[in-house]
Amino acid sequence: MPHFHLSPENRQRALDQMAGGEELDVLVIGGGVTGAGIALDAATRGLRVGIVEAQDWASGTSSRSSKLVHGGLRYLYQLNFALVAESLRERGLLLTTTAPHLVKAQPFLWPLKMPVIERTYSAVGVGMYDTIAQFAHRGSVPIQRHHTRKGSLKLAPALKKDSLTGSIVYYDARVDDARLVVTLVRSAVRHGALAANRVQVTEMLKDAAGRVTAAKLLDLETNREYEVRTGAIINATGVWTEETQDLAGGTGGLKVLTSKGIHIVIPRERIKATTGLFLRTEKSVLFIIPWQHYWVIGTTDTAWHEQLKHPVPTAEDIDYVLAHANEVLDPPLTRDDIIGTYAGLRPLLQPKVLDESKSTKVSREHTVTEVIPGMVAIAGGKLTTYRVMAEDA
Repeated sequence: MPHFHLSPENRQRALDQMAGGEELDVLVIGGGVTGAGIALDAATRGLRVGIVEAQDWASGTSSRSSKLVHGGLRYLYQLNFALVAESLRERGLLLTTTAPHLVKAQPFLWPLKMPVIERTYSAVGVGMYDTIAQFAHRGSVPIQRHHTRKGSLKLAPALKKDSLTGSIVYYDARVDDARLVVTLVRSAVRHGALAANRVQVTEMLKDAAGRVTAAKLLDLETNREYEVRTGAIINATGVWTEETQDLAGGTGGLKVLTSKGIHIVIPRERIKATTGLFLRTEKSVLFIIPWQHYWVIGTTDTAWHEQLKHPVPTAEDIDYVLAHANEVLDPPLTRDDIIGTYAGLRPLLQPKVLDESKSTKVSREHTVTEVIPGMVAIAGGKLTTYRVMAEDA
């Protein structure tokens, strides 16, 4: 069996080689998109890399996203041009070069309620978005198109006739997020990385100078322990960042705000439309995203203080999503239409003073810092810019 398959045999082989072979250059903790991207980046630079994940690949935030690769249109309205440009460049690369089999251009219809002021305001914003995209990666998606009310209803018959005067259709992209992560891990293994899921880091060992030199691993499948020597550890554990930092001791590191985003899943035939829908809310935005045989609708942005492993939507979360979707849909959605829900947690970088009711204002930009000598932590960012995050780490 080829060594780049993520099989039980290769998982065991990877653990044995991590513990019994030569010292690793880098041990990556965390098997979401950030950790997987870091492992691939490091392996393709010729470093000896190990990556471990306590659950399964992408089992946390990276399988519970909005399934979008996007520049962040709402960040443009916050005047965060640099973040948008970086994201749109990465979107273009994913669409054309890195993962065109997983990332596809996706049109979104933005219903407009006011004929002149809102159309002008929105057209300027989307126009800037398209312009930045053309500079960042020319031709990766079509530019915006404007539609009358009649044209809009032809594209999306499910819209209320009195909820719009017209629309703008702009493009972003959608992705199978979990499959992208697994592909990154498998690609890292193909380039020599050693990868093992269901393996937890339980302790970090230091030399006399206080530098991290090794980690103790627990195989959660067999309860067998391993000790792995490494030149550096990179903590890419997302909302578990602070827990992982605590294993290293010291007073440095990152503080993250855990923000929950939920989605509801609706049968595809329930909403008659040939494009996705983009709606602005009083707090943020709402996407109605076509996904295989379904529609995925979300998301929310609320502080979360419960257990991190299995976040769940509340009745209030579901009511919020339904209420905003029903502002434009006819007939309205009900709870009986929902065939599934899921919730994910965002690791947002926490400023020194934070009003948790304003978590949408916390930057999605990532930060990399040295917690103690030999251990680096990375948090923040988003799926779209995983490659930039990996390079920085």
